[in-house]
Amino acid sequence: MWKIIEEIVRFCLRLVCKLCRKECTEEMQTVFVQFVKFGIVGISNTLISYFIYVIMLFFFQSFALLENYDYLAAQVIAFVLSVLWSFYWNNKVVFMQDSGSKRILWKTLLKTFAAYSFTGLFLNSVLLILWVQLLCVSEYAAPVFNLLFSVPLNFLINKFWAFR
Repeated sequence: MWKIIEEIVRFCLRLVCKLCRKECTEEMQTVFVQFVKFGIVGISNTLISYFIYVIMLFFFQSFALLENYDYLAAQVIAFVLSVLWSFYWNNKVVFMQDSGSKRILWKTLLKTFAAYSFTGLFLNSVLLILWVQLLCVSEYAAPVFNLLFSVPLNFLINKFWAFR
């Protein structure tokens, strides 16, 4: 499946470059394919995170566990498991190792948690305050605006630091 996606993305990028009369280098194609794969992993990560959150919240509420903090506990569990999911797929499909190179998985995993903590928790919170309180954007629309900043930044942090 990933090979088919890669070929479609490469074809589309070459077509766009041809229409714009721009050179389409192999490096440009490789980075763009990585970014698209990263986006696909990110979408699945978001769905997994929400699914785990709902299941854990239902579990905690069904058994009256952590009554005032059930949603926070569910969020922490969903965050940890979704970052593990993202790490697995980014390591396997997006930022694959060059042949002959070694990657220390536990260091990469810690860097991945740090990257997602920075963009997913800190940056998104700061941006939410900016959108909602300063620019009067709806609190329902603000997280969508966050994606415009957090996804490319997360890609760069993962590409050049966590999975380097």
